[in-house]
Amino acid sequence: MGRSIDTLLAHGGAAIDAAYGEVVPPIHVSTTYARDAAYRLPSKAGYTRDDNPTTLPAEALLAALEGGAEAMMFGSGMAAATAVFLTLAPGDHVIAPRMMYWGLRGWLVEHCRRFGLGLDLVETHDLDAVRAALRPGATRLVWLEVPANPTWDVADVAAVAELARAAGARVGVDATAATPVHLRALALGADLVMHSATKYLNGHSDALAGALVTAACDEAWQRLRTQRHDGGAVLGPFEAYLVHRGMRTLAVRVRRQSASALAIATALEGHAGLEAVLYPGLPAHPQHAVAARQFTDGFGGMLSLRVRGGAEAALAVAGRLRCFARATSLGGVESLVEHRATVEPPDSPVPRDLLRLSIGLEDPGELIDDLRAALA
Repeated sequence: MGRSIDTLLAHGGAAIDAAYGEVVPPIHVSTTYARDAAYRLPSKAGYTRDDNPTTLPAEALLAALEGGAEAMMFGSGMAAATAVFLTLAPGDHVIAPRMMYWGLRGWLVEHCRRFGLGLDLVETHDLDAVRAALRPGATRLVWLEVPANPTWDVADVAAVAELARAAGARVGVDATAATPVHLRALALGADLVMHSATKYLNGHSDALAGALVTAACDEAWQRLRTQRHDGGAVLGPFEAYLVHRGMRTLAVRVRRQSASALAIATALEGHAGLEAVLYPGLPAHPQHAVAARQFTDGFGGMLSLRVRGGAEAALAVAGRLRCFARATSLGGVESLVEHRATVEPPDSPVPRDLLRLSIGLEDPGELIDDLRAALA
């Protein structure tokens, strides 16, 4: 019988060390590993640019959580995501969301321009838009963010995967905000899942990391392994330890954050100071039915507020908050607020009145009171 996600996480996905009985895997700082007299390696690790004994348990645990064949850790979420596009060839065509993490969006537009890749940025939650953008025989990758940062639109992974497969394309899903607790994209037909492990997987705002998980150890996966090896975008052993440690509390953290986010979104929906509350757990959200069908155990700990009065009013609200730190990033135990338009370029499609909230582990009633006071 397979283990539940809770049991897998609590045990860290690793057996207790036979030599010392350690219930927590140690940190292996060596960059190189000696071979025996026959020049054989005693384990998979030979050089840390390929594998490190600290990283391997974290990768195995994440692969098990996602139901994947293998996982690879990277030095950051950007390193993991860009590795996927760096394995494509000039002339290949890519579809990606119009609204997505701005750092990857900006890099992707420039990379495709410089290296001769076709790129269409579309509303990937609109199946007709995806269908119209697909070029059979040319489209190699459809990239999704589920839910999409920072408006939290929800693409139908299974439906997009079916369209992509018919056109000969692969599907990659950035599931950073959903985590494996809420979304199992590989089971819905995706070929790859990406995480900025800096966020919920680590969960404590103290490690920079990224990860890819594959449905199959195929040729495309081997190209990604080569890309990580050649590019050297590996995760350090201490960061691997922190991510693995953080993952052991992933389910309890994420479920609590998700429940708090739903309570906050529900409490603020219809507030006179807001144009809209963007959260897929609200029945009024345009893709609520899709989210309810493909998410489990909640709808995530991220939501956004569109403040009545535009950018100036949104910034004023952020400035009055006391329980939320005004900072970039998401997925930690502390609640954060960010005015996305301030940190994104002028051509960003993000609304100027939008505040992005990452809900932490504080008392949800206090967070609601803080937001109401700031809005008043």
